[in-house]
Amino acid sequence: MPNPTAAMLVIGDEILSGRTRDANMHHLAGELTAVGVDLREVRVVSDDRPAIIAAVRALSDGHDHVFTSGGIGPTHDDITADCIAAAFERPIDVRDDARALLQAHYDASGKELNAARLRMARIPDGAMLIDNPVSVAPGFTLGNVHVMAGVPSVFQAMVASILPAMTGGAPLQSRTLPLMQGEGDVAARLTAFAEQHSDLSVGSYPFQKDGQYGTNLVLRGSDIAQLDSALLALKKVFSA
Repeated sequence: MPNPTAAMLVIGDEILSGRTRDANMHHLAGELTAVGVDLREVRVVSDDRPAIIAAVRALSDGHDHVFTSGGIGPTHDDITADCIAAAFERPIDVRDDARALLQAHYDASGKELNAARLRMARIPDGAMLIDNPVSVAPGFTLGNVHVMAGVPSVFQAMVASILPAMTGGAPLQSRTLPLMQGEGDVAARLTAFAEQHSDLSVGSYPFQKDGQYGTNLVLRGSDIAQLDSALLALKKVFSA
């Protein structure tokens, strides 16, 4: 049975402008791989309501899980929660349980739960809260879409909160054969090998070391014994 699939939607003008470097995709990919969920697609969209709604609907229809990053803070340009509600045609308003979390947090810190901060308690109807042990303001899950913060430490904590309840498949494993040969030198033999091992993912990734071109040949699959056997066969192909 194939593994569940996932997509990620990164939201924010600051990512597209180059002002902020996204670290969340790399983290999510590693975490999903470890639990047997295949990350198949990543999109980046600006803080534009129609674009976010369209992307959420398309990704939700095409994958078992969608993870969003960014746009659930207290400022005017944090529009993700409203867009998710619109994508699922649900009303959205301040929810009592989310408000209680924020109230306790700001009371303990001696700060006011003002109107801006209260925006973070606005949750679409029918959504489940995602725990945020870092800064308290919750994310939420609606349908198959998991809505999380963009700040890497908070995003990572939210991922850790929801993954234990997620049903995955067989974790993806990999084996690597580094060669000090360029891709053009290995392509023909690697293509023949990939055709003979169509049940594995076979890839090539170029690198440069000390002024020389090399290629990492990478095998991926869920069966460790099969991978080890294929790696031995690959080594024979390129030692001949």
